[in-house]
Amino acid sequence: MPHYKKHKIPLLWLRRHTSGREFMLVSSVLVGFTAGLAAVVLKSLVHYVQLLLAYGNRLLDQPYWLVVFPVVGILLTVLVVQVFFNGSIGRGTANVLYTISQKSSLVERHKMYSHVLTSAITAGFGGSAGLESPIVVTGSAIGSNYGSDYHLNYRDRTLLLACGAAAGIAAVFNAPIAGVLFAIEVLLTDISIAAFTPLIISAVVGTLCSRFILEEEILFNIGQRDFFAAGHVPYYVLLGILAGIVSVYYTRMALRVEEVFESYQTKVYTRALVGGALLGLLIMLFPPLFGEGYDSIMVLERNNADKLLQDSWLAFFGTNEWLVLGFVGALALMKVFATTLTIASGGNGGNFAPSMFVGACAGYFFSRIINLLQISNLPVSSFAMVGMAGILSGVMHAPLTAVFLIAEITGGYTLMIPLMIVSASSFAMVKFFEPYSLDTKKLAQKGQLLKGNKDRTILHIMKISHLIESDFQPVAPEATLGELVQVIAHSRRNIFPVVNAARGLEGIIYLENVREIMFKTEKYDTVRVRELMVKPPAAVQFNDSMAEVMKKFDESGAWNLPVLRQEEYLGFVSKSSIFTKYRKLLIKTTNA
Repeated sequence: MPHYKKHKIPLLWLRRHTSGREFMLVSSVLVGFTAGLAAVVLKSLVHYVQLLLAYGNRLLDQPYWLVVFPVVGILLTVLVVQVFFNGSIGRGTANVLYTISQKSSLVERHKMYSHVLTSAITAGFGGSAGLESPIVVTGSAIGSNYGSDYHLNYRDRTLLLACGAAAGIAAVFNAPIAGVLFAIEVLLTDISIAAFTPLIISAVVGTLCSRFILEEEILFNIGQRDFFAAGHVPYYVLLGILAGIVSVYYTRMALRVEEVFESYQTKVYTRALVGGALLGLLIMLFPPLFGEGYDSIMVLERNNADKLLQDSWLAFFGTNEWLVLGFVGALALMKVFATTLTIASGGNGGNFAPSMFVGACAGYFFSRIINLLQISNLPVSSFAMVGMAGILSGVMHAPLTAVFLIAEITGGYTLMIPLMIVSASSFAMVKFFEPYSLDTKKLAQKGQLLKGNKDRTILHIMKISHLIESDFQPVAPEATLGELVQVIAHSRRNIFPVVNAARGLEGIIYLENVREIMFKTEKYDTVRVRELMVKPPAAVQFNDSMAEVMKKFDESGAWNLPVLRQEEYLGFVSKSSIFTKYRKLLIKTTNA
């Protein structure tokens, strides 16, 4: 009997004595509970680290510590990653999507804790990034490894991965519906009605963890203040258009900054110092960029934006309303740079919370400028909240998540109509200019993004290396017809690759093409293989994706194609073996 750890024995017994559906329901509770605890630990670590640093800042009474702390945090994060995790931990939601499509939803075990540790250091020391992407990776790793430990198939393992992510998001925001919708909109490539129940259970359990354990000041909750007025609909539409424009700016500017830092890929500490120094400079000019930014969001929601100026050098000029408005608008633009510098320089975090920060600033800016110009009298609090949904929808390409997240954290659904208007308007505009979200654009450019297409998903799971057939007998181009006949006599194949001394493929010989001449013994010593070979209709490269391979089969009409590594001959791949493998994977990914 295989050796199992004692804590696994009860669940192994349960799996043997229950149906697959019942076991998944129990598993969703355990995954949701563990991911919820991970979210609680992460939020608590960041909260208490920042309390400690705030005490030190008051003790020293030196504002430059707000500049130094983020640099220290990024350097510590890079050091931890280099020393303990071999220089890479795979950041962001895009990494989870890549794992689903390219690695059969098998997430590395260390990601169950590495992202909690590194993101707590980054955000705790004031890095201008969110904790949501790290908790998504953590929850996904918990669900994936649970599925691997109990030998679940690809479909169930992927569902538990999504359950972990849903529980993490739900726990961070105290928003179970948003957690479920995030898993469906962002992570899952295929969803059935049966999958909703485990997702809901995990999200609810994760939410209960945060409600029972976390203190009120750690949770991000905003009380509903204003109500929806039908007369404000045109302004909500305009805010949605503005949110779409800002979202496009956010996506494109973030990608450009990342490209600049890619040249420092091997110089990790130099990258951390340069990025940290630039981030520190931005925070010196705009102190609200320090940390995730939820405190600033609450200030804007309460229409107390002048408080954001208190620690800024602009406070020297007073708190003129237009000055405050300009400062808030600048914060929306600069937050993109601050967040991207934090992540690109080696810190760990995501764009979820920064998107909400930018949205709150955009909503406040829009409503206040309308009010100051006396065009209308708009509720600033509502527009700040709805603006968060607009930018979140545009940057993350998750409008349903955005709508229900803001509805849940505001404790009511009175803003549901404006939330839907702004999110839909923003999303429609962004999709026109940017078909993919910030997190998935690079994956899409590499052809590694799979959403809602089971055929493509299965094709991406399949690898050429597992399909190469090497029992085709090669012949040398200078071999005689007689030598070729001897090879044919001892082969079960009807195709023969012509391979030179350097393992290069020069051509192929089809049995039907030489069937007539092979019986003319008088030509055995005079006719060479080089004279009989033909060029293959196409050749497959070892690193081709399966989609590219199938395209070559369709265009050539062949049933067997040679596989090369550069010019080196490796073997053949057949259409029939691909179909056989496809059927097996289809059964594996759809059946319990």
